[in-house]
Amino acid sequence: MAGTIVEFKSNGGKSSGYLAVPPSGKGAGVIVIQEWWGLVPHIKKVADRFAAAGYVALAPDLYHGRAATEPDEARKLMMELQIGQAGKDMSGAVAYLRSHSAVTPKKVGCIGFCMGGGMTLYLASMGVIDAAAPFYGVLSKASPHWRGVKCPIQGHYAEHDGATDGLPLLKVALKKAGKQAEFFIYPGTQHAFFNDERPQVYNAPAAKLSWERTLTFFAMNLK
Repeated sequence: MAGTIVEFKSNGGKSSGYLAVPPSGKGAGVIVIQEWWGLVPHIKKVADRFAAAGYVALAPDLYHGRAATEPDEARKLMMELQIGQAGKDMSGAVAYLRSHSAVTPKKVGCIGFCMGGGMTLYLASMGVIDAAAPFYGVLSKASPHWRGVKCPIQGHYAEHDGATDGLPLLKVALKKAGKQAEFFIYPGTQHAFFNDERPQVYNAPAAKLSWERTLTFFAMNLK
């Protein structure tokens, strides 16, 4: 069942995203946050997979219609992203799901990859979601107030990845703030190991295990 592009309110304006609804027509909500490439087909496929698993999934378009195919272009888009505006777009997406008739129970989790992993942590610090699953993402453009976190966090990281180097500090900060967090590091993997459209880094066993862990985590905290 193909998803659709929807609009939702964001700080007095409007933003858009890709919405996928499960065959049953009902389910808890999941926000899917893009990699630095933008709202590309891979991210829409992830939303579709969550819909197939029984969730109402929404992938907000944080670049507002722009996307990249080359690393330099993607880096430029990521650097231009204003984290404050991204936070408003993401919280608008959460509010949209909570008010959607298909979302029941009225709980919303978030998963994000690369840049989106950092954005997932940022959204968690805003205290507006019920579960957070960042993939190989850390925050480099903001220092969030971790005491604002009101949900459990389950992170998934690659062994051979610069982002993983920031994990010890993240763990310390969350522990100091008294927050519940669990992190998995997948041996032999590289950054973006979950992305099956990037064969040079995709790791099928790690992608399968991290997906299963995420589904279990969301089932425990959202359903």
